[in-house]
Formats: sequence, structure tokens, C-alpha cells
Amino acid sequence: MVIGFIGIGNMGLPMASRLLDAGHQLVVYDARPEALEPLTQRQALAATSPKDVADRAEIVVVSLPNNDVSRAVVLGDNGIIEGSKVRLYVSTCTTGSPFACEVQSALAARNITTLESPISGGPPGASAGTLSIMVSGPADAYAEVEAMLETMGQTVTYCGAQPGLAQVAKLANNILSATALIASLEALAMGVKAGLDPALLLNAINAGSGRNSATQDKIPRDVLTGNFAYGAPMHILMKDIDLALDEGEAQGVPQMVCQQVRQMYKLGMHQGWADKDITEMAKLIEAWSGCEIRSQSST
Repeated sequence: MVIGFIGIGNMGLPMASRLLDAGHQLVVYDARPEALEPLTQRQALAATSPKDVADRAEIVVVSLPNNDVSRAVVLGDNGIIEGSKVRLYVSTCTTGSPFACEVQSALAARNITTLESPISGGPPGASAGTLSIMVSGPADAYAEVEAMLETMGQTVTYCGAQPGLAQVAKLANNILSATALIASLEALAMGVKAGLDPALLLNAINAGSGRNSATQDKIPRDVLTGNFAYGAPMHILMKDIDLALDEGEAQGVPQMVCQQVRQMYKLGMHQGWADKDITEMAKLIEAWSGCEIRSQSST
């Protein structure tokens, strides 16, 4: 079966590549034609528009940066909704539940089924096939693409048939991830100021109850080394944090900690770091603390 894939960026390229590795035939589209070259060189077929993809594939997967782009790609002129062949739309985007429900309703009117499948794990997880994928939508649609999703992710969690459930699960994950990075950087700055080697401190934390995705992955690879290249731009995380706060507000949940975390990343945005990697938040905390969080071997 031919699979359509739209959005060949930091996440889309490695995910589409894994589908090719598994032997799937792909029809691909991106607003930047040059982004398709790594895939077309491997026999993927280039499309000229989202509609063109949806005219040629029954299943269309998208990986897009924000809701404005998603709305144009899915519901706009020459969008997926106008395709003649598509019957199943699989969104790996983090959009929030209201937008997910809006898209589901619009596509259902054209007999196109929606499967929300937001992902967690960043570009490294996409490349390694170790993503966590949270899914909501009809159970029969999930059963049809479960094997395909397992090509891209190590853990696939079916959240239920109700539209938007997977989005809520993803936002819960993202706000925890965003909080863990800031809290971990503050803790490491404290240790460095006291005279601890941050690499040694991370080893202790990761053997104890404080370990998290920042201490185990982002900070060792991208802060201690000074690389700052995890692959997640700050404006994308800010979008996810805002969506999480909107969801919490809608559910009547207090969000005092999450609001403070948002303010921290907002300060990063005010530095002009919208397109900078989220791990660059370390530089802000270092400047305030008067220290540098680097491994001794990288300094």
C-alpha cells in the first residue's frame, strides 16, 4: 500500500526514512522541495501539493510545526481534504484537542477517518525508532496502522476512540519534559557552584529518584558538551506549553508550576532564541548563576 507523508522536517525526515527502511512505498510532500531529496533518492515519489498526496495514497501521515500550517495543509485549497483517494489521516503533530476535534469533524464529512498520533522523543528518537506514540481514534483504524506506527516508535499507546485524547496525553508529557529541563539545569547549576563536576552529579542523579529525560539525555549530550543541538526549537516547545496551559484551563486544573515554567521559556524567547535549541536555556541559567554547566573533558 502507498503511504503519503507530508512535512519532511526534523521529525518527518527520520520517520519517513524508517518507513522506507521497512519497505513501504511513499508519496512525499514538503513546502520546501529540496527537503524531499533524501527520500526521492531512495525511490520515494515527490508530490506537488497535499491534495496530490491525498490523490495518490489511501493513508496520509503528517508531521507539521503548528496549527496554522496544519489547517492549510489539511483543510485549505489543494489540501488533504480535497484528495480523491485518501481515507485515513494520521497526524503526528501536537495540536491540542480542540483543533484535533475540528479537523476530525471536517474530514469525517468527507468520509476520511482521523487518527491522532502525536509523538515524543525528539529527532534522536525519530532516527532511532524509539519514539513514544500516543494514539486516539477509531479502534479499527488504529489496528490497520499499528504495525506502521511501530516502525516509527518503540512504544505505541492507544488512548481510546474519543477525538483529542491522544493530544491531552501528549501535552501532559510535554509540560513534564519542559519542566524537567529547567529544574534539572537549576539543580546542576547549584552543584557546579558548590564545586561538583556536573558529569559526576548527573551520574548520581541518574542512579537515583531525580532522573528524567533531561538528566539522562538532553543535558549529557547537548549541554555538557556545549553542542546545544537536541533538535527542538524553542518556539515549538512554547507552542506546546501554551496548548498544555489551554487544556489545563479548560479542565479546571491549577497550573502554578506550569505557569512558572512558561515564564522561563518566555525569557528565552525574549533573548531572540525562538529558533534556538531548547537546551540553550542552559545559557540563561548559567548567566544568572555565574557558572558554566560543562563536563571537564569539554572545557
